[in-house]
Amino acid sequence: MIKVLGFCRVSFYYHHQLDEQDECLKEQILKVLRANPAYGHRRIALALGINRKRARRVMRKYGIKPYKRMARRRKRSDLGRKSAPFANLVKNNQPVKPNLVYVSDFTCLRFQGRNLYLSTFMDLFTREVVGWSISVRHTKELVLNAFLDALKNNGFQIPKVIHSDQGAEYNCKQYVKFLTYLGIQISMSKKKSPWENSYQESFYANFKTDLGLEFDRFNSLGELIEAVHQTINYYNKARIHTSLKMPPEEYKRLYDQKVVEFS
Repeated sequence: MIKVLGFCRVSFYYHHQLDEQDECLKEQILKVLRANPAYGHRRIALALGINRKRARRVMRKYGIKPYKRMARRRKRSDLGRKSAPFANLVKNNQPVKPNLVYVSDFTCLRFQGRNLYLSTFMDLFTREVVGWSISVRHTKELVLNAFLDALKNNGFQIPKVIHSDQGAEYNCKQYVKFLTYLGIQISMSKKKSPWENSYQESFYANFKTDLGLEFDRFNSLGELIEAVHQTINYYNKARIHTSLKMPPEEYKRLYDQKVVEFS
């Protein structure tokens, strides 16, 4: 090792090379973020096929951060309501194949001075959004329309369990009666326990970032609904899910492929 005036030349070349590699990686990370603005270092590492610690180090070095996510509003109308008589059936239980367990929730989208509500149903095994509905009111029809959309999209396969929070929309007679008629077990989170439906909580946090936080940029309600449709398609088909290490539809395709191979 050669030292000149106490300076290590090998160390200089090493750090110079590392800076060049980090600069190259920075550009790759920024390219991923332009297409996927809500990706954190874990998803970026998966997208680039690199170690997540390296992705996090370079992002910190250059001050690169994903777009800030919006906090979800509490459903204040449900705070004084009596607890529903349904237990949490999905806690510590994971389905072993698609169309066994769905989770559902809805969120508010503020557009041109009024509220719009988006309801979704997600397959807990594949994490795919299998059905959705949008309305100017959060009623039982909003939730039921999203569920009917899910049935239409999955070939009318009836899930065994549907999990949600204790919102009035999920606790009303029509919703409960319809699911019971179909032989579906109803599962609900405890009151004031949003973490018991963390799958949907996490989905909506990322969904609003992917959709774009300023909804008033759309010229019409039709444009917004089309953007919602495109964002859900992006989530299902292209967005890497950290638990699956791939997009939901890719995970389902690989599962279906294995079923065919072993049948």
